Amino acid sequence: MITVNPDGKIMVRRCLVTLRPFRLFVLGIGFFTLCFLMTSLGGQFSARRLGDSPFTIRTEVMGGPESRGVLRKMSDLLELMVKRMDMLARLENSSEPRRAASHVHFAADRLAPGAGLMERIQAIAQNVSDIAVKVDQILRHSLLLHSKVSESRRDQCEAPSDPKFPDCSGKVEWMRARWTSDPCYAFFGVDGTECSFLIYLSEVEWFCPPLPWRNQTAARAAPKPLPRVQAVFRSNLSHLLELMGSGKESLIFMKKRTKRLTAQWALAAQRLARKLGDIRRDQKQILVHIGFLTEESGDVFSPRVLKGGPLGEMVQWADILAALYVLGHSLRVTVSLKELQSNLGVPPGRGSCPLTMPLPFDLIYTDYHGLQQMKQHMGLSFKKYRCRIRVIDTFGTEPAYNHEEYATLHGYRTNWGYWNLNPKQFMTMFPHTPDNSFMGFVSEELNETEKQLIKGGKASNMAVVYGKEASIWKVSGKEKFLGILSKYMEVHGTVYYESQRPPEVPAFVKNHGLLPQPEFQQLLRKAKLFIGFGFPYEGPAPLEAIANGCVFLQSRFSPPHSSLNHEFFRGKPTSREVFSQHPYAENFIGKPHVWTVDYNNSEEFEAAIKAIMRTQVDPYLPYEYTCEGMLERIHDFCTAPGPAPPGTPQSPFVVAPNATHLEWAQNASVAPGAWPPTHSLRAWLAAPGRACTEACLAHGLVCEPAFFPFLNGRDAFRKLQVPCDSTESEMNHLYPAFAQPGQECYLQKEPLLFSCAGSSTKYHRLCPCRDFRKGQVALCQGCL
Repeated sequence: MITVNPDGKIMVRRCLVTLRPFRLFVLGIGFFTLCFLMTSLGGQFSARRLGDSPFTIRTEVMGGPESRGVLRKMSDLLELMVKRMDMLARLENSSEPRRAASHVHFAADRLAPGAGLMERIQAIAQNVSDIAVKVDQILRHSLLLHSKVSESRRDQCEAPSDPKFPDCSGKVEWMRARWTSDPCYAFFGVDGTECSFLIYLSEVEWFCPPLPWRNQTAARAAPKPLPRVQAVFRSNLSHLLELMGSGKESLIFMKKRTKRLTAQWALAAQRLARKLGDIRRDQKQILVHIGFLTEESGDVFSPRVLKGGPLGEMVQWADILAALYVLGHSLRVTVSLKELQSNLGVPPGRGSCPLTMPLPFDLIYTDYHGLQQMKQHMGLSFKKYRCRIRVIDTFGTEPAYNHEEYATLHGYRTNWGYWNLNPKQFMTMFPHTPDNSFMGFVSEELNETEKQLIKGGKASNMAVVYGKEASIWKVSGKEKFLGILSKYMEVHGTVYYESQRPPEVPAFVKNHGLLPQPEFQQLLRKAKLFIGFGFPYEGPAPLEAIANGCVFLQSRFSPPHSSLNHEFFRGKPTSREVFSQHPYAENFIGKPHVWTVDYNNSEEFEAAIKAIMRTQVDPYLPYEYTCEGMLERIHDFCTAPGPAPPGTPQSPFVVAPNATHLEWAQNASVAPGAWPPTHSLRAWLAAPGRACTEACLAHGLVCEPAFFPFLNGRDAFRKLQVPCDSTESEMNHLYPAFAQPGQECYLQKEPLLFSCAGSSTKYHRLCPCRDFRKGQVALCQGCL
C-alpha cells in the first residue's frame, strides 16, 4: 500500500475543486458548438434541395459569412483559454516548494489532470478550426452552384412580354425600386431577386403570367367553399349582445336599445316568416365593421353619448345588427382596426399587399371611416372584393361624386367620394337618394292598448323642443317664434347640462336635462307638439315623436340648404337640396302629423300653432320604420348589385294613353334578372332644370336608377316623339337627356354615372320612375 502525504491530499483536492467548474464550462462550450453546427449546417443543406423557391437564396448567402465568423471566434476563444490555463499552471508550479525525491510522484499525480485537460481543449480548438475551414469550402461550393442555377434560370426570370399582362414589366420595374418600402413584400417571400418579383406578381398579385417551372397546382390551390347553410329566423338576441362587445358608451347604448326592442324583433320575424313561406334563404357570413367607433378614426361619438351628442348613427347601427342577426345570418362585429385586420387576414406591413387568404365574408357592412381603413390595409384585395361592401351613409353619395375620374374632371371630388362603387352599395338612413339603397332604422311600435292610453293622456298645450345640445338653441330669431309658442303652450326641453342651466335656454322653458330613452318616450307621450329649430337634419327623433302621438312642426328653408350655401353639407358627396329640417317627414308623412312652415313669417307660424292645437292625431309609424318593415326591406340585400342590363335597340315600351310618358308593354316579356320588375317602369321627360328625383316625385312616383339602361337608346326618345337630329354617347351624370337648342340627344356612356340626381337648364332629362308601396318606398307595388 502506498503511503499518502496529507499535504499531497490537500493539493490534489484543491486542484480537483479548481478544475471541476472549468470542466463543466468546457463541456458547455462543446455542447453549444455541436448544436450550432447541427443548426447551421443542417439549415444550409436542407435549404439546398432541388426545386426550392429562390426566395431562400438571399438569406442563405447572408448566413454563410456569419457562420464562418462565429466558428473562427469560437476557435480563437478556445486557444486563448488554453494559453491562459497553461500560464496558470506554470505560475503554480514555480511557486510550489521542492520536496524530496520520494514525494515526486505525488506532484506528477497532481499535475496530470491539468495537463490532460489542456490537451483536450487544444484538440477541440483544432477540431473547431478544421470545421470552420470545411464549412467555408461547403459554402463556397454552394455559392458556385447557386450562381450556375441562377444562370440557367436567367431566361425564366425575365419579365415576359405577354399582351395578356401588359403591366407586368412596369410592375417588375416598380418592385426593383420599391420592394423594401413595405415589409409585406418580404412576408410573401420577395427578396430582391428577379424570380421573387415575378413569383410575387404572378401568384400573390396578378400582373404577370405564371412561371412555367413553378408548381402551378400548389400556387393556385384555394380552400373549398363551405357548404351553404339555410338561414333561419332568430328570436333570442342574447348572443348578438355578446358579439357587440363592451367598453364604450356607444356600445352600451346600442346594446340597451337592442335589448329593449328584442320582443318587437321576435314578433316581426314571426310575421315575415309567414309572409315569405317556404322561400329558402342562404345564411351569409357577414362582417360588420363600425369604423367611426374605432380609436384610429377618433371615436368622437362615444364620449358624447352621455352629454347629449348625436345618437342617430348608433340607433341605425344597433338596428342593422339586430336585423341581420334576426334574419339568421352569421355575424362578426369589429370596432377596432386590429380586429378588422385579423378578420380580413391582412399581412404584416403597411397595407400594400393583398390579403393572405380569400375573403371569408360574403358581405361587409361598414361606414366611410371603415371603407378608408379597408382600402389602406387590403392592397389589391380591396378592388377584388369591393362588390361585397355595403356602406352605411347617412346623407347619401350621388354617382357624380362616386365616379373618381368624372368627379376629378368636373369638380365633384370631395373627401368622402370617388370610390367607384355601384351607387346601390351606399345605404342611407332615409330614402332621399334613390341612386343609393335605403337601409333605414326602426322606431318602437305601440300596440292598440298603448295607443289608446296615449290619446287619453295627452296635454293639449305641451310642446317639447327637438335637440339635446345647447348649441341648437343658438338659432337666430328663436326669441320671436318661441315667444309666440309660449303664449299658447308650455315649452319643455331636454338639454344636457352638468352643473347649471345652459344660458341659451330661455327661463320660461322647463328643461328636464338629458333623459334616458324610456323617460324621453314618456315625455313624448304626454306632449302635443314636437318642434324643431332647423337642426339636426333628418334624425330619428321626429319619427319617434310622431309614433308617440305628437305633431311635428319644422321650419321651411328658403333658399334650400345644400353644399353650396351651408357649412354642414359642404364636402359631403351630394348636391341634394334640403327644403326642410326633415324632408322625409314632409314628403312621405305630411299633414296632419307633420307641418312645415316659414318660421320667419310670424303670422304663418302662429296660425300653424292654433291649427295644431285643434287637430287630433293618432300615433303613427310608417311601416318601413317598424321592425317587420326593415326585415322585409333588407332580407335580400345579400345579393351584390349586378351589372347594368344592356340597352336594347327596340325597347318594349308603349306610350301611355294620355301620351305623356312611356310604360312597359303588357305583352312584353319581363327582362330577366331585372329588379325591380320592369312592369313597374314609367318613363317621363323632365322639364329643363329639373332632376329626375323631383320629376318622378311630382307624379307620385320615385326615380329608379336600375331602369336607366332600358331607356339609354334612341327608341325611347323616338316613342316620346323627341326630334333627335343627332345622338351621341358621353360620360355625363345627366344623361340620357335631350338638349333643346340643336335638337341633340345624348346617351350615357358610363353605367356608374346613371343618376336620378342632378339637373341643368340646358337638358330635358329622360327619367325612369316606378310606383311604390305606401309605407315601404323601397319596394314597388308588385315587388313582394
